[in-house]
Amino acid sequence: MKADNAAIVRFENLTLGYNHHPAVHHLHGEVAPGTLLAIVGPNGAGKSTLLKGIAGELRPFQGTIHLHGVRKENIAYLTQQSTLDNTFPIVVQDFVAMGLWRHFGAFRRFDATAERRIAESLAAVGLTGLENRPIGQLSGGQLQRARFAHVMLQDSPLVLLDEPYSAIDANTVHDLAGLVRRWNTEGRTVISVLHDLEHVRSEYPETLLLAREVIARGPTEAVLTAENLKRARQLAEEQGELVGAPVCAADEDAEQAIHAHLGHKHG
Repeated sequence: MKADNAAIVRFENLTLGYNHHPAVHHLHGEVAPGTLLAIVGPNGAGKSTLLKGIAGELRPFQGTIHLHGVRKENIAYLTQQSTLDNTFPIVVQDFVAMGLWRHFGAFRRFDATAERRIAESLAAVGLTGLENRPIGQLSGGQLQRARFAHVMLQDSPLVLLDEPYSAIDANTVHDLAGLVRRWNTEGRTVISVLHDLEHVRSEYPETLLLAREVIARGPTEAVLTAENLKRARQLAEEQGELVGAPVCAADEDAEQAIHAHLGHKHG
């Protein structure tokens, strides 16, 4: 995949939110093609909100989001696992194959090339042999593997991952993190909302620390300092919990991780 010198995503005075309550304030900046970027911050920081804005699910209160080299409908967007209804009667192969719908539509038959790509994506996430299992019978880790295979088939230059490793086993985290590295080496831009700061340090060279506004952005070790994390936490406490924004367990984990990091530094 060839990278263009223009930013794949650019924010100009961007403000996003819910029910007239801003969740991200006056964001400026850009994401270069091929970037592997982590977004971290305390509960209510606007992390998932920002992904929704990039994906086109939220209209900005103010400012703009510019995309270059990708249309909103072609962005590969992995929402939090809790947003998926796994009681829907569909088997693994058909669920994964939906990643090809923008190429084939809902009713066109897949050709041999598509069938091969589906099989390869299942193999890449370790689900070969489970093609005909209903998604409701999968473990949390297996379901997340299937969702990653779906994202893989979308073949997008821009991948958005919202808490991709929440509530799954360590082996699955290891395998899926390897897949994210592979996507990045292929030249794809990957933006991930994450709460495990040690994982961010080991896997993501660039980090954006949010607390409704940008606290820091740049090389991960320069961003995830005790001072920056403390400032993010204090700002979140001053602003109070965001009214109308979804709160998830992973956000609470992020707060605990920040507290633990600060305690380690100052204990």
